[in-house]
Amino acid sequence: MVIEGGDQGTQRLLDLYLPLCRDCPERFVVAHLGQSLDGRIAAANGASRWVTGPEDVAHNHRMRALFDAVVVGAGTVENDDPQLTVRAVPGRSPVRVVLDPRRRLAGRYRVFSDSAAPTLLLCGEALEGDAAREARLGQAEVIGVAMQGGSLSPRAVLDCLAGRGLRRVFIEGGGITVSRFLAAGCLDRLQIAIAPLIIGSGRPSITLPEISRLSAGLRPPTRCVMLGQDILVECRFDG
Repeated sequence: MVIEGGDQGTQRLLDLYLPLCRDCPERFVVAHLGQSLDGRIAAANGASRWVTGPEDVAHNHRMRALFDAVVVGAGTVENDDPQLTVRAVPGRSPVRVVLDPRRRLAGRYRVFSDSAAPTLLLCGEALEGDAAREARLGQAEVIGVAMQGGSLSPRAVLDCLAGRGLRRVFIEGGGITVSRFLAAGCLDRLQIAIAPLIIGSGRPSITLPEISRLSAGLRPPTRCVMLGQDILVECRFDG
């Protein structure tokens, strides 16, 4: 789509976001990671602020505004204490979803206490609530979903969210969470923002089951967009 007389900034935004809004299936799942040149999303101690630059941060906020729900794993909440709201750009904050299979998180984190957006904590079915545990964590509703191999089943997570009308889902991290949804074949898009940074050690970006030949690797169609000094590579898995 070309806007006659539009400035380059407007055109760039349309080129980046319009395909994510137009002709999308009823259930649409996009994941995002920000990584260094050597494929790290954080230092070994979990420090990740900031791997990518301010343009990618603003991009994440725009993505939140375009989706019904934003999903992160318990590790991301522990390490970053994110708000997961739309602050850097105009828009509506999505429902915040935290995946915490073993209910290890305490209620001190901002997503459970700041009232900035509705929040769900998804855990294993057996831990949803009983006589000893409330079915809430702070202001977050606790919901049990099926487990798969010691973690929450990605498909069960998406089914749970769809049952609440949350069909456009943005998975914002971390690397383990995104990798599990990718391995389960549950992503329509995967966005990786690559920063001009070499960390040299630390937490990896994508981790999938080992392969013995490169032909078994994933080679999806991609498009690339510059976000300041970062390169955003978007992979398509929806055919």
